[in-house]
Amino acid sequence: MIQPIHVINPNSLADVTRRIDRTIQPGAPAGGPALRCVTLETAPPGIVSQRDADAAATLVADYVERNDASASAFVIACYSDPGLFAAREVTTKPVIGIGQAGLSAALQLGERIGVIAVSSRGIPRHLRYYRTLALDRRISAELAIDLPVADSGDENLALQRLIETAKSLRDDTGADVIVLGCAGMAELRSRVEAAVGVPVVDPCTAALAFAIARVKDHAEATRHQLSQGASL
Repeated sequence: MIQPIHVINPNSLADVTRRIDRTIQPGAPAGGPALRCVTLETAPPGIVSQRDADAAATLVADYVERNDASASAFVIACYSDPGLFAAREVTTKPVIGIGQAGLSAALQLGERIGVIAVSSRGIPRHLRYYRTLALDRRISAELAIDLPVADSGDENLALQRLIETAKSLRDDTGADVIVLGCAGMAELRSRVEAAVGVPVVDPCTAALAFAIARVKDHAEATRHQLSQGASL
């Protein structure tokens, strides 16, 4: 039996976790792995500042270490990827950050990536991350909708702001693909894409695609090794 993939929301907002869960569960493959969404209840209520990201990083790594035996992979469902590298030090299982995954998916869909942040306060931190990943030259711009993380996926509060911001990225900065820079925005992706006419990437589903593929590859390799051993 394949262990579930743990999808970690590194903030304490259970409603954001529920939005992530509703978005990703339709992509759960038949026959497993199951997708288990969890909330880090002692984490900050939204990852906005560098201090928030630093506080969440330790909690993420601790969660991965505690739950290593019960998971086939881990997805860090925050665009800042807090704790990604620390978590990879405490497990041999795949650990996928939605920030890296969303950008990787966007690179397959366009040349100039526009990013929608939830808060202007988070943009400098994201820009530092792009430089670390050597992707800063592919980012046309990052603009914020400036809503609390709790409201980032609210249709009434966020949808029109997301559409207007995506259009600004497309028209004013030359972006030909948009990345949603917050896991809480995931449920609104298709409507933003329909409104702006360029690909819009939800990094949560992008990360899950990577994680599921890696887990299935590992399971298939294990079955092959067992069958080879049985035939000797």
